[in-house]
Amino acid sequence: MIVVRELELDLDAFEGPFDLLLTLVLKDELELREVDVAGIVLAFLDRLSDQELLDLEACGEFLVLISALLELKARGLFPEEAAELLELEPEAAAEELARRLAEYRRMKEAAGWLRDRLDTEGDRYFRLGPAPLAPKAEQPLAPQQPERLAQVLRLLATEPPQVSLAHMALRFPPVGQFLERFRAVLKRRSRFDFDQEMTGLSRVEQAVAFLALLELRRNGEVAIEQSAPFAPIRISRNDVEREDSWTLRSA
Repeated sequence: MIVVRELELDLDAFEGPFDLLLTLVLKDELELREVDVAGIVLAFLDRLSDQELLDLEACGEFLVLISALLELKARGLFPEEAAELLELEPEAAAEELARRLAEYRRMKEAAGWLRDRLDTEGDRYFRLGPAPLAPKAEQPLAPQQPERLAQVLRLLATEPPQVSLAHMALRFPPVGQFLERFRAVLKRRSRFDFDQEMTGLSRVEQAVAFLALLELRRNGEVAIEQSAPFAPIRISRNDVEREDSWTLRSA
């Protein structure tokens, strides 16, 4: 059995049960002009198609509710016209009613005429386009240049040159090169600053040199000291006594 008031709706202006939609409309909390009444009808038909038997009671209730919504929506679309009709005198209201009936009669007669035309001439089909026996229009070709065509074909057949990627390759110097360099420096001096030794080197070479420095530290050959974050890095032999001013934080 279908309960119309519990019909779930998913519209642009509303999402929820039909009962809640009616409540919002009657309390003027939802603009009825924004409600898609056709969408409500389609949702009810989809719900009705899922039932094996036709629920006449639910259909009747739905027709009453949807007709009330349509009447309210129609009145909301023409509020000024309804107000004008209320202000008319009885004689003017009668004349307005007669005018509308005459207009309705003309529209009804026009609809009947169109229906008769469809019944009598509905089997006629019109061909849109030139007649089949009409002479075909000639389309002159532009001047042809076979030499240019052959030139373009030769260009397409030429193999494109190989693109060089040599400028994108990163060349890393060996770590051993900097290991020997640092060991040679420590033989001559007991301490040295890392930044001074890296003067003139690229970023890649500096990174490899720092890896070599860490390797020496792991082997216990050197001691690394830094007085503060981002301060110069000082490297010394392990057999050299460290200065207190440089031993604030060891790397």
